[in-house]
Amino acid sequence: MTRSQRPHRKLRGGRQAAVDPNERRREILETAARLICENGYKGTSLRDIAEACGLTKAGLYHYCKSKDHLLFEIMGYGMDIFEEQVLDRVMPIADPVERLRTCMRLNVRLVTDDRTKEVTIILHEHATLMGEARAQINARKKRYVRFLESSFTEAIRDGRLRPVDPRVAAFSFLGQVLWIYKWFRADGAIPAERLALEMEKLFFEGLEIQPAAGEPATQEERVH
Repeated sequence: MTRSQRPHRKLRGGRQAAVDPNERRREILETAARLICENGYKGTSLRDIAEACGLTKAGLYHYCKSKDHLLFEIMGYGMDIFEEQVLDRVMPIADPVERLRTCMRLNVRLVTDDRTKEVTIILHEHATLMGEARAQINARKKRYVRFLESSFTEAIRDGRLRPVDPRVAAFSFLGQVLWIYKWFRADGAIPAERLALEMEKLFFEGLEIQPAAGEPATQEERVH
């Protein structure tokens, strides 16, 4: 794209300021995600998205090849957000139980954050993508499943959690967390912060092995 083709914003006095292409792309993905969440993928047209972004339909094609490509871009952006706000933050935690507990809290907060519609679309439109695009998003999801499985395996091996199947534990964890978007309401009776703590207690108190009398509690246990 040449300088003359780059998007601009109107300033006072009729002057124009160039828009950062990366920022503009984020705006388009976030706007498209909001519309798709409101109206569904089938009920949202590229024309609807273009108008909401202040673009013509032809202008929108500068940023996406097709509606399916736009959905793939939204999901990729949602995975970027998830990895930055959840996975990258918990992977360095040494204690496996603390790692899993923190992971659940952060994941719940992300799913309940009304601003992160891109994450909701990953969950709600997971069967819409096809072919290579679907395979790429699924590969990134599987990285999360493997992380959970390995963390549960480590915690069970260390005697910190009851001896359950790590794969069952991982998918139970995901099932509890990822269904929240279906029923949680930001203006409802349960605030997001309390929900994260309640779900953490509900899941881990049935799994965690408490230290025998006289044994010192771990740092994670003292916190909780």
